[in-house]
Amino acid sequence: MNINTQLIQQSKIDTVDFNNLNFGRVFTDHMLVCDFKDGAWQTPSIMPYAPISFEPSARVFHYGQAVFEGMKAFKDDNDDVFLFRPDENFKRLNKSGERLAMPPVPENVFIDGLKQLLKIDNDWIKKGFGNSLYIRPFIIATEGAIAASPAEEYKFIIICSPAQSYYAGDVRVIMAEKYSRAADGGVGYAKAAGNYAAQFYPTSLAHKEGYQQIIWTDASTHEYLEEAGTMNIFFRVGDKLITAPNNDRILDGITRKSIIQLAEDNNIDVEVRRVSVAEIKEAANNGELKEIFGSGTAAVINPIKGFKHNSDAFELPVLKNSYASLFKEKLLNIQYNKSNDNHGWRVKI
Repeated sequence: MNINTQLIQQSKIDTVDFNNLNFGRVFTDHMLVCDFKDGAWQTPSIMPYAPISFEPSARVFHYGQAVFEGMKAFKDDNDDVFLFRPDENFKRLNKSGERLAMPPVPENVFIDGLKQLLKIDNDWIKKGFGNSLYIRPFIIATEGAIAASPAEEYKFIIICSPAQSYYAGDVRVIMAEKYSRAADGGVGYAKAAGNYAAQFYPTSLAHKEGYQQIIWTDASTHEYLEEAGTMNIFFRVGDKLITAPNNDRILDGITRKSIIQLAEDNNIDVEVRRVSVAEIKEAANNGELKEIFGSGTAAVINPIKGFKHNSDAFELPVLKNSYASLFKEKLLNIQYNKSNDNHGWRVKI
């Protein structure tokens, strides 16, 4: 497709210490920008990464029309670059945008524009297990008007940030009893920016108690477990893997659905069903609860060491052959082109 391209005069890549990266703090030389106006998406542009000016009345600031995606690019030992299931990110971005009354981004703008951007900033994608390029596509309402209605102008932007292997340290969680991440009929299934802002305060309260994240429960009864922080959540009870079903409160995680498929490929019994707090506490008390882990783009899989509900605190056993380590290894091997990709998830740039 036609993309207007303006390259930087001098790359800043030599100023970056790739051995000491803070996640999401350093950005590549270029970004992709595409405007929606007069009822249509315009010709996209690749330009130097730089600040963008907006009217103070831009609707994103007042009514929160903002959705985003998170994805990664990987470079194998032969310097080939791959994306992981980008079609799923494309579909989910537009599903999120539809819920916030935003126009869908055309597939060629998203996919072809991203591929061209990655070719230009190829040197920012480093080889080696754990190294990747984190990719953040997003749409925001830019029309300058403060009437409470959907905007008529938007920007679709892709920015990229080099990343190392994500390690969050030991993670212990609180099962939510008061606050909720999302409600029935709401926007919980969308990657809407406001979803994340709304969880910062209750998460800060968990930090004060010495816990790193919250496992969110259903808003109606707080009896059923749904998501953990910014991740989907899995429970291993005995040798069975259990995760909550998708609904309008739970994000349709791409890593989540990949893990479910890998479990089936490896003859691991997996159940997608409602999971109650009482069930997990009982399993912990009788020694049947072996693992809890979260899944997401940034961390891939993050084991959870313990949890608290009411005044009850539990520690989980340390396993030599955990499901978390098994799935993480298999996913990374696919992403870095070190093993066969039987499901066509890997897309070469």
